[in-house]
Amino acid sequence: MAQDLFESPDYFLVDELLTEEHRMIRGLVRQWVKKEVSPIIEEACQNAVFPKQLIPGLAKLGCFGPTIPEAYGGAGLDQIAYGLMMQELERGDSGLRSTASVQGSLVMFPIFSYGSEQQKQKYLPGLAQGVRMGCFGLTEPDHGSNPAGMQSHFTPDGDWVILSGSKMWISNAPFADLAVVWAKDESGEIRGLILERGMPGFSTPETKGKWSLRASATGELVFDQVRVPKENILPGVKGLKGPLSCLDSARYGIAWGTIGAAMDCYDTALRYARERSQFGKPIGGFQLIQKKLAEMITSITMAQLMNWRLGSLKNEGRATAAQISMAKRNGCQTAAQVARDARQILAAMGITGEFPVMRHMMNMESVMTYEGTHEIHLLITGMDITGINAFT
Repeated sequence: MAQDLFESPDYFLVDELLTEEHRMIRGLVRQWVKKEVSPIIEEACQNAVFPKQLIPGLAKLGCFGPTIPEAYGGAGLDQIAYGLMMQELERGDSGLRSTASVQGSLVMFPIFSYGSEQQKQKYLPGLAQGVRMGCFGLTEPDHGSNPAGMQSHFTPDGDWVILSGSKMWISNAPFADLAVVWAKDESGEIRGLILERGMPGFSTPETKGKWSLRASATGELVFDQVRVPKENILPGVKGLKGPLSCLDSARYGIAWGTIGAAMDCYDTALRYARERSQFGKPIGGFQLIQKKLAEMITSITMAQLMNWRLGSLKNEGRATAAQISMAKRNGCQTAAQVARDARQILAAMGITGEFPVMRHMMNMESVMTYEGTHEIHLLITGMDITGINAFT
């Protein structure tokens, strides 16, 4: 395993916009990724295995629910610190960041935001410590971009409800201890429920054969007449507002995370271009290679500035869902293009596990799709600027 020599690009001195605490948190996560993730991630990806041994380290760093108040086990950090954490994790691997995003934004966030005090006390501390791992059930086999059409539903039965249906493409599902599931009640209203592993009729078959996010565990959630206590229903929200607000939090983390992957590809390509010689000089001295590298650092820099500004707006409570969509889409597009250009610079070496480029490139194909597809986010921006809904 080659040594992880990653150096973060900062062409516009964005570090000067960060606080000392931000830089310290980023440094801690970066060093952990270099020490614990980089030496094992290629093998995990090749073998399509999620490295569960990393969970305690993620918890110790505060990567599970970093913005959740300390009273519930979280780190009580601001939104920029959260973004920087996700950036460094995805620099290691998108699957690793996905695990942290799901735990914090899609499981802990809805319990904290919409759960009862009893639910918060029962679940959040264990989730923050990584003692319990969670997953988020929204997407269904026939309802991805249109979650309002979901078919999963539950009916009352005394102090219980009976849940039927299924979800798919669920990160963390194969090993999750609990799931925050969105389903329709008897009146057709979307509600959130907390399911625990071991409930009769609740199963989580793993999805095999992926060419992307291979170091992440993906599966289904199957509900075969599952009896769920009514006390496990999230009382604080009804309708799509609940799951969509969770997705906003996760998409924000993705906007930062994807730039971590882009940075890794750029740093790898730059280093390779300086060292690899052809026709008597480093390939970095050729115009077409410099064009690729210059465009990479330009797009990365623009995304860094967008993410920092978005984080500032989130800290002030002023960030909109449409702004988050734009940043998520921009980050995915930037990382995908940087990865492809880096692969071309590395030529044949770019497809090997000796370098991280092809792994990032494959991962981006998934990241561009989940939490809202590339096209859906484009239409969100279009609707926001025109005031006209083009979805239907």
